[in-house]
Amino acid sequence: MRTIPNDVAERLGWYVYRLIDPRNGETFYVGKGRGNRIFQHVGGRPVTGAGDEDEEDASDLKLQRIKEIQAAQLEVDHVVHRHNIESPEVAFQIEAALIDAYPGLLNRAAGHGSGDYGCRHIDQIIAEYSVAPFEIVEPLILIAINRSYEDEGKDVYDAVRGCWRIRKERAEKNDLVLAHRRGLVVGAFRPAAWLPASRQDFPWLSEDIPTRIGFVGREADPSILARYNGKRVPDRFRTKGAANPVRFVQPGQ
Repeated sequence: MRTIPNDVAERLGWYVYRLIDPRNGETFYVGKGRGNRIFQHVGGRPVTGAGDEDEEDASDLKLQRIKEIQAAQLEVDHVVHRHNIESPEVAFQIEAALIDAYPGLLNRAAGHGSGDYGCRHIDQIIAEYSVAPFEIVEPLILIAINRSYEDEGKDVYDAVRGCWRIRKERAEKNDLVLAHRRGLVVGAFRPAAWLPASRQDFPWLSEDIPTRIGFVGREADPSILARYNGKRVPDRFRTKGAANPVRFVQPGQ
């Protein structure tokens, strides 16, 4: 496996990069990192100590593409788009913008913040930001459903009800769950019960996930739907680059 000389790695700092298939010039992966991160995918082993351990490493499809390139007696092309980035947070933002610019990538997840702040037509953005924000009158849970609704094809109810890495006792203190896409509320539900993430209660799961929970419930009353649906999530509850789609909200916040 190729390595970056230590003195060069020190000057690179945080950087954002692309992996390119030399057979057709197609970019198939975008990432960020420091040190030797850019070459570790080709090594085909888990990444440790790269500075972004919170990110899942290579997908099976990405590794398959790399193996196909190597079987053709070729090497993956590596391109650094920006280096000496001041912080991992800034690297997240640059990586997210680059992921949006290359459709069909083999990344496991979209770029951080892409759901709320990612690529779309300017008219859509104007329309979204022109909507009035809602007012909070009771404790509630805000859940962004961009990925589960758009990529996985669920309806709003199934997209918002599970399954999340939250504590059951905290979730049960809230009688209202709002689903939002790109900052606009698209559903309001009253949970009847919070349940462990099992295939029995959440049939789209491939296996039980004991560390997560979800809810069963019903759509909120028309008066609640009228208060929240179609309204914009206040900007103070939309943190750029936030990875967790769940946010607990209290009146007066």
